[in-house]
Amino acid sequence: MKFKNRNLRAIAEKVIGDAEFFPYRSSSYITQFFEECDLDFVHDGSTRWAWTAERLSELLQEPQPTAHALPDRFVHVLRVLMHKSDAEQNDPDRSLALGELNKPLSREGYEAFYGDDDLLYIRHIGTKTISAGANPHRPFTPKEIERREQLVEYLDKCSEDELIEQVLLPLFRQLGYHRITAAGHKDKALEYGKDIWMRYALPTQHFLYFGVQVKKGKLDAAGINRGSNSNIAEMHNQILMMLGHEIFDPETNRRVLVDHALIVAGGEITKQARNWLGEKLDASKRSQILFMDREDILNLHIVSSLPLPDGAISKLAPAFDGDAPF
Repeated sequence: MKFKNRNLRAIAEKVIGDAEFFPYRSSSYITQFFEECDLDFVHDGSTRWAWTAERLSELLQEPQPTAHALPDRFVHVLRVLMHKSDAEQNDPDRSLALGELNKPLSREGYEAFYGDDDLLYIRHIGTKTISAGANPHRPFTPKEIERREQLVEYLDKCSEDELIEQVLLPLFRQLGYHRITAAGHKDKALEYGKDIWMRYALPTQHFLYFGVQVKKGKLDAAGINRGSNSNIAEMHNQILMMLGHEIFDPETNRRVLVDHALIVAGGEITKQARNWLGEKLDASKRSQILFMDREDILNLHIVSSLPLPDGAISKLAPAFDGDAPF
């Protein structure tokens, strides 16, 4: 990945403090800054902005973790740069500094924002893909835990269609999937076992296609269904249909087979259910099956900084003194 020289210089000037709202750093403090970023860059006494721009360019040339995402170490430098403890007196919440940083970033198709944890995140403007930091296994902040509990309540009461429309579709878009299409009840009979189909662009610009089968409640291997729980045996034929029928991609104007079947449950997917399905499918089809249960949905939704569904937002208002959730 490569930024234009103009934009690299603008970011470098913020690192060295030659820009408004950023603390000034002399040669030794530039070295100290990169040490805080866990980098072994030592300023050699040359022109400060030029040397810093070269180091930033080196970081940008490192591998991208996913398509449309900036390299991890480059994002970490921006996160250290924008830490709120370095706020200037005339910009206590760093909103003005954030606006200045977003000028060069937006020219490259990215935008920076603060999450609920007060850390900086970088998002690709076109695809909404978040660079680094979206680790679903990291510890949650108190605000994130509160939002997670509200989402749990919503999943307990929502319908299957609401789970798809209000939770899964925004989540998949945020995670970088394209052409996300929900079947809906009207034409679901024509969708061959898929509630959703979507595609994902690899860094090589090849596409992987996914068919998604969604169940609202717990998915298990018990002989009797209870309440909103579903039996994995009900999904067996749907999975086979999903993997065996083509879908039409209007952007590429061709019919393609689904590469992976993603089974999503608003509740738990038990180990017995996973094992039962694995035993029923041959080795080639087994490798095409992916699972996503409630814990996965909750964790990915929170770390992706998505707004809560409409049905959960009203309950959050008192906790945030009337402010809209992040």
